[in-house]
Amino acid sequence: MLLFAYFILYFLLVFVLRSILLWKKTGINPLTFKKTDNAHDYNGKVFKFITVFELIVVGIYAFKNGWYEYLLPFWYLENPILQKIGWIFLFVSLILVWISQSQMSTSWRIGIDEENKTKLVTNGMFSISRNPIFLGIMIANIGLFLVIPNAFTLLIISLSTLSVNTQIRLEEEFLKREFGNEYIQYAEKVRRWI
Repeated sequence: MLLFAYFILYFLLVFVLRSILLWKKTGINPLTFKKTDNAHDYNGKVFKFITVFELIVVGIYAFKNGWYEYLLPFWYLENPILQKIGWIFLFVSLILVWISQSQMSTSWRIGIDEENKTKLVTNGMFSISRNPIFLGIMIANIGLFLVIPNAFTLLIISLSTLSVNTQIRLEEEFLKREFGNEYIQYAEKVRRWI
């Protein structure tokens, strides 16, 4: 139950509340994915699928204990030390994502915003990683796997890794077009992940 509550809180804080705060401040909807079939919008559909899938898996663990065996648990990884490490990862992820979103301020978006001009953020967490929000999301996925190690949480890590890396590359191409040399020089100084 605690894990499910954590994921609801995570989703509300980093997606819903952040979106509302940005919309109230700027009048801009930060969700940029549309219904077309281009790579960006397709990846948005994959993000949504992963989010719903993650909530279903955590929901089964929290509320349908008898069904948990169908998630193919890795019983040999189920131990209190790994679970504690997993919870640390989950909390580190929330803090990292929240701080990084705060540092992006009005430039934060879910996806690529072709319509509204933003500024390139290179300070704070972005001076250590070009993608601290995605890094935080991947840390959360690893944390989830350590708390409930099973075939489906491993699948979530796999799908997220592919989807996030695709999104990063799409965003890098956009940022090169949008900011030119400023972004290229930034990318030469700061690594993609850490």
